[in-house]
Amino acid sequence: MQWVIGALGALIVAGAAYWKQSLSLSGMIAAVVMGTIYFGAGNAFWFGILLIFFITSSLLSKLHHDNKAELELTYAKTGRRDAGQVFANGGLGMVLVFLNAIFPHELWGFLFIGVMATVTSDTWATEIGTLSKKPPRSVLTGKVLPAGASGGVSSLGTLAAAAGGALIGASAWLLRMISGMPDHSFVLLTLAGLAGGLVGAFADSILGATVQQMNRCTVCGREVEGSQHCGAPAVHARGWKWMSNDAVNAISSILGGAAALLLSMII
Repeated sequence: MQWVIGALGALIVAGAAYWKQSLSLSGMIAAVVMGTIYFGAGNAFWFGILLIFFITSSLLSKLHHDNKAELELTYAKTGRRDAGQVFANGGLGMVLVFLNAIFPHELWGFLFIGVMATVTSDTWATEIGTLSKKPPRSVLTGKVLPAGASGGVSSLGTLAAAAGGALIGASAWLLRMISGMPDHSFVLLTLAGLAGGLVGAFADSILGATVQQMNRCTVCGREVEGSQHCGAPAVHARGWKWMSNDAVNAISSILGGAAALLLSMII
């Protein structure tokens, strides 16, 4: 019965996202599969945090600003999220759901909070940070960068990342109570989400500024994540060729999860 409830809930949410054009068809199918597993192998704690990430990210993606369309041209993937993007954001969390189902332990929950705080913080920082009237600066050198440049950070984006991570931690406290899971203090879980989100978001920026594969447009000369820009192929400019945007997201999520777990052990 739990698997059926998970499937129906995931179908409703993913179907609405598909209708609103936040998900492609493959993205919708992946979201239904993922949501079913999150609730079926887990409970409201796991599924609820996934929903909070997905719903807030989808809403923020609808924010409009003058240069959003131009900035999206520099990203590897834009527009409606496909199956690859869905699994890139929620796949690691799904692994933790399975691990907790097979080998129940509190550490999986804290790792999960950190992982989901990372993807939430990164998305919030990107969507809200680009609204800043001040240009971003390099996370390594402080040098002013073009809006949307990989490795760039801003005060507004950092605040958004902190808010996203804290929301995941605070929500975890409420969802654990609803699910009848072992009690942890509101402050501890909120700080775990905050720490995981900020560590993961900054790790994403540092990797983006150093080793992420970046290409250069052969027409305008702009550095981009994608393989095409200005209607022409982009050529490799820097970084490790295997270090794609999805690889950066995965590594950042692992570091964010580790940060949340470490904080739970210290406090």
